[in-house]
Amino acid sequence: MSLLQQKKILLGVTGSIAAYKSALLTRLLVKAGAEVQVVMTEAAKEFITPLTLATLSKRPALSNFVKNEVGDWNNHVELGLWADAIVIAPATAHTLSKCANGICDDLLTAVYLSARCPVFFAPAMDLDMYQHGSTVENLQKLTQYGNHILDAEHGELASGLTGTGRMAEPEHILAALEKHFSQSPTLKNKHILITAGPTQESIDPVRYISNHSTGKMGYAIAQAFAYAGAKVTLVSGPTAQPVPDSAIQLIKVRSAQEMYEATQEAFPSADVIILSAAVADYTPTHPADRKIKKEEAHFNIELTKTVDIAATLGQQKKEGQIMVGFALETDNEFDNALGKLKSKNLDLIVLNSLNDKGAGFAYDTNKITVIEAGGSVHHFDLKSKTEVAHDILKLVSSKL
Repeated sequence: MSLLQQKKILLGVTGSIAAYKSALLTRLLVKAGAEVQVVMTEAAKEFITPLTLATLSKRPALSNFVKNEVGDWNNHVELGLWADAIVIAPATAHTLSKCANGICDDLLTAVYLSARCPVFFAPAMDLDMYQHGSTVENLQKLTQYGNHILDAEHGELASGLTGTGRMAEPEHILAALEKHFSQSPTLKNKHILITAGPTQESIDPVRYISNHSTGKMGYAIAQAFAYAGAKVTLVSGPTAQPVPDSAIQLIKVRSAQEMYEATQEAFPSADVIILSAAVADYTPTHPADRKIKKEEAHFNIELTKTVDIAATLGQQKKEGQIMVGFALETDNEFDNALGKLKSKNLDLIVLNSLNDKGAGFAYDTNKITVIEAGGSVHHFDLKSKTEVAHDILKLVSSKL
């Protein structure tokens, strides 16, 4: 069951171009089982309609104190007491300033000042505004008052500049809320070893053999298990993915051999091993120590098999350890995955196919089928990799 099941979330939406993300956030919250009440500022209506958010939340999107001509009103005190958490996303510099300094001139700020629940702010603004001393001071004030700041993220901004100021992605906000509501972490005192990303096998000091893995799936899994209270060791090949949680121990490696050595060291103390990395099957037998010059019309590279990490660890697996493998296939998908499950002594294997649109490398989504050693098969629809990670978390947790 989702940690947000039946949780009451009041979503504050303010006047930012990032307000379009509030639609996706609302959808994710509802899908996770939360009750969502949207409160909008007047400026927010310039960027997204109340009808859109009302349709997604299945509740009227509120913006005024007065409810109707009869004189009924939207009671800000009741709304503040109703919520299990308030999320203001996007939070503009204007709204941050008002909340930090107790300025109450609309329904949202009145609800904020009436709240007795945790409040999360997801700032969204241009990079210079975000770095300005007044904004920094307001964020510090809000933190001192016991609020939570969901830091802005780095990327392209509406101004055309690139920097830090983008509102945290809806999936990241969802994950932060799940972490907050995980009061009794289900995997406390459990050690989870996860591999992620590609490996790079050197041909010479300049060139290497690799694959298209970005590490997105493995990093999402690491985040899900960390939020469930587990101690997570993440062995990662070269990737641009940020470490999703400070509680995760990141071990950076480059080659298949380095990944094998790192997993061997962490393996004995691991309760769960999840091998989501795309490890090279072959490596150049004699990598050159100097750059190979382009001279011959044809050039051959002798390759040697790398150590099969999954098979090796499967042979060493102790009673009580759970091993999860991944199979990315293009042909005979189910049979190939089943064969890998058995030959490598895995407890679960996560199958995805490059034939499924939106699944595989580089996408933010994935579509998986999980096969258990006992014969059970679990099919899942196309979802964000954050949601897929939580599906894997639930299956693994049920076996602990």
